Amino acid sequence: MSSDAVIKIDNLSKCYEVYDKPHKRLLQMLFRGKRKYFHEFWALKSASLDVKPGETVGIIGSNGSGKSTLLQMLCGTLNPSSGTITVKGRVAALLELGAGFNPEFTGKENVYLNAAILGLSRDEIDSQYAAIEEFAEIGEFISQPVKTYSSGMYVRLAFSVAVHTKPSILVVDEALSVGDARFQAKCLDRIKQMKESGVSILFVSHDVAAVRTLCDRALWLDKGTVRGLGDVFPITAQYTEHLFNNAPNTGNAPSKAVTDIEPHKASQPINHWGSHIGIIQDAGIYDSTGVKKNLYSDHEKMFVKIRFNIEALRSIEGLSVSFSLKNLSGSDLIVGSTWNDKLKFSNDEKLQEVSFELENPLCSGEYLLVAAIENRSSATIHYYEYMEGAQYFSSSFLSNASGQFMPRISINIEKSNSGKGATTP
Repeated sequence: MSSDAVIKIDNLSKCYEVYDKPHKRLLQMLFRGKRKYFHEFWALKSASLDVKPGETVGIIGSNGSGKSTLLQMLCGTLNPSSGTITVKGRVAALLELGAGFNPEFTGKENVYLNAAILGLSRDEIDSQYAAIEEFAEIGEFISQPVKTYSSGMYVRLAFSVAVHTKPSILVVDEALSVGDARFQAKCLDRIKQMKESGVSILFVSHDVAAVRTLCDRALWLDKGTVRGLGDVFPITAQYTEHLFNNAPNTGNAPSKAVTDIEPHKASQPINHWGSHIGIIQDAGIYDSTGVKKNLYSDHEKMFVKIRFNIEALRSIEGLSVSFSLKNLSGSDLIVGSTWNDKLKFSNDEKLQEVSFELENPLCSGEYLLVAAIENRSSATIHYYEYMEGAQYFSSSFLSNASGQFMPRISINIEKSNSGKGATTP
């Protein structure tokens, strides 16, 4: 194990013996080594991963891809069939709903039980109990058996215990998805604080935006095998492409993915795919004089222009042209689409150009443009061409702006003596 890794997973695999009929399990016990009465199901195969102190790694993949299996072996609730796991430090885990809780015990009793399993002494638990109860926000239910809890109450208490046991490694499986929006935001904020304090985090989620926001790297699992491991943006981009290309009614879309470059150094799209790659002739951001620029200042006019060849897409219902401005973490900041206004395209011209006009509201930083030609006539979006990183550009606000946006805001100060106020545009 390298000196700076807190988790080292090396060629880890998990195989289950699947029996067609119950009696074949008995036959296997009686005639072990002579014949196999089962077929093998590999939930995970040859996965490897090193996690450094303070690093946050997102684990993504469709249901049944092996994410939970990997985490359960890491936490010791499953034994691997082959491979090794080495862990340095205390691991706190939030796995499937209710894991680690005795349903007959009260919430308070489960706090002490769970924390003791994680290695805390009675005095340490006593010192943390008030903070655990306050964070969980379940009130008098803390004294009731957890079998009476709703799924949201389970998660509140389990997460509160996990983050207050001072772990060096935090493992979070998708259980947070059952909580309400306010508590999810509270949990994500606490995870960010733990990350900043040096806690290593493994975060499993179907929410690509959350993974991009929280994580430094991403591991993509598909049917038990590792499909990708690396910087979070390109791996999640490739995963998103895979989801859409394998969605119903999208067909076998030819595609290519560029995943070995850093977004801020890219001169080409970080992700480029679709069923009709090449129909976009040009996509970029232009100023009011028609010049394509890479730097825009406070509220400067921006024209996002996407020119495409409509010949192969004539008369398609649901055809739309869309754009998105993202930060380099891949989060959508501004999105526009012809679909919103139900705009139709002419079949008279082979080349069509769509122009979106806006004033730059983005605070100082680096950003990228996404251009897409889509079909939105059904519940599942079909992408004819998707370019994530069609252009990279910067925004420079002269004012001392904070946050990510600086819209035009009118400020009015009311004077109590005269009722008149001063307005600042």
